[in-house]
Amino acid sequence: MCLSGLYVITEPALRDPIATAQAVLQAGVRLLQLRDKTATTRELTRVGQELRVLTRQYEAHLIVNDRLDVALAIEADGVHLGQDDLPVALARRIAGERLLIGVSAETIEEARQAEADGADYLGVGPMFATHTKPDAGAPVGPERLRAIKHAVRIPVFGIGGITLKNAPAVLQAGADGICVISAVVGAPDPEAAARAFLHMLAQAGE
Repeated sequence: MCLSGLYVITEPALRDPIATAQAVLQAGVRLLQLRDKTATTRELTRVGQELRVLTRQYEAHLIVNDRLDVALAIEADGVHLGQDDLPVALARRIAGERLLIGVSAETIEEARQAEADGADYLGVGPMFATHTKPDAGAPVGPERLRAIKHAVRIPVFGIGGITLKNAPAVLQAGADGICVISAVVGAPDPEAAARAFLHMLAQAGE
């Protein structure tokens, strides 16, 4: 699969994940992550199964945040792991090549280690200040992303505080794509917001 473009992450505090998926998939988004830090395993699995049906209808890819067990249970396309989650090498040993594995990274060292351990892509950030992830560290900025991009061979996505206004700077730094939460999920019209990002990305690629 092509790991690039717009990657939308659900946030139930802003909008129901199913409603989010319906809107952004209709807009043309083909990378969707199920993220819910408060749901029980049973609830996360239920929502994940519904999203799996939707993403298959649109030939989109579904990634589950943090939870390898849920990703495997719902036959998702991948799992995204943070630095405090299951080690990448162990996740790869368990999942084999069935799943894409994404990893959050803030430094060149974390990025190189993730790649060495079998990660398929990186989420680098926070790019800018963000209120969606209270535990996020200080913004790393586009220049850090540029350095990480030069240090690894796997795709790199910028994440954290990205808006239509600052997204071009992330792309100019070498990002293969951008991950968004608030700018799309929290928008009055998520479908229109997603279309605006996709249009911007298409223009940047010309």
